[in-house]
Parts: sequence; structure tokens; C-alpha cells
Amino acid sequence: MNLAISKERKTNLLEEYKEALQRNTALVFTAYSGLSVKQLEDLRNKLREIGGEYFIVKNTIVKRAFEEIGLPEPEGGFNGPTAIGATAEEIPSLVKTIVELSKEATTFQVKGGYIDGRLVAAEELRQLADLPPLPVLKAQLLGVFSTPASQVASVMAGSLRQLLNVLQARSEAEGEASPA
Repeated sequence: MNLAISKERKTNLLEEYKEALQRNTALVFTAYSGLSVKQLEDLRNKLREIGGEYFIVKNTIVKRAFEEIGLPEPEGGFNGPTAIGATAEEIPSLVKTIVELSKEATTFQVKGGYIDGRLVAAEELRQLADLPPLPVLKAQLLGVFSTPASQVASVMAGSLRQLLNVLQARSEAEGEASPA
């Protein structure tokens, strides 16, 4: 049985890969061997929900696509069976979804990736996946900034109350001292 693909198919794949690499701002390279068809489909569906995609690549062709668009090839990124998770929208969600699967399925491994044109190691992707979602981070940051402000407001309100109490006491004292 001949598994070779035609020259026309190789050319089409090269163009598809180049287009996908240029269209997406985040790429996560994975070793997908050992995943069941159901696990692959579940991953693809989850990534589609967040505006991402997941595609299995021919290593020699994707290496050429990287070369032709001027991206350095990630070291070890294309050894063995390789698939790429990609998105131009929800980068944290893409990374979190892929890293979570790598924790569940031991044969599925994150090799590394690119985020906004910067090569990112697998360990950095795992750290990114452990961060809380952006709305939670914003709320935490807002809490940090608002705490000192509320303390200042509380001190100022206390000082104003003391000043008003002194003024009221003086006013009452003057009222009692004036002749009726």
C-alpha cells in the first residue's frame, strides 16, 4: 500500500498551512499519538467553540511552510506525529484547553508554540494555562487598587467627622456663652 501523497496535494497542504500560520496569533504544537478519535473530535469541538482550530500536519510540509513565511522552526516541535492548535482570538482558552487534555491523557504532549510571533516553551504554556481567567484577574487587580483608596476615604471621613464635632461643640459653646 502506497501512503505517498501527490505533488498537487502537497502544494495544497503547504498553502493551507501557510494561511493557517499567518491567520492565527497563537499556535500550540502537540504530540497527539495515543488519543482516541473521540478525544480528538472533542478537542476540535472545544477549540471551535472559542474560535480556534486543531489540525494534524505533515512535518516536512509544515517545516517548509514555516520557512516560506519566515518563522523560525521550533526546536523539536516537529518530531514525531504533530498537530497544531491555533487561534487568533482566545489565546488563554486555547492554551488552557490543550494543557488540560495533556494532564488527562498522558500520551498527549504539549511541545511548545508561538504567541504573537514569539516562540514559547511548553513549560511557559503550562504556566499560562494555570492563570485564572481574565475577568478574575481584572477583579483581583481592581481589589488591590480599591483597597488603599477605600482606606484613605475612611480616614478622611473620620477626620471630617472629628472636625464637624469640634465645630459643633464650639458653636454650642458660643451659643451658651452669648447673653440671652
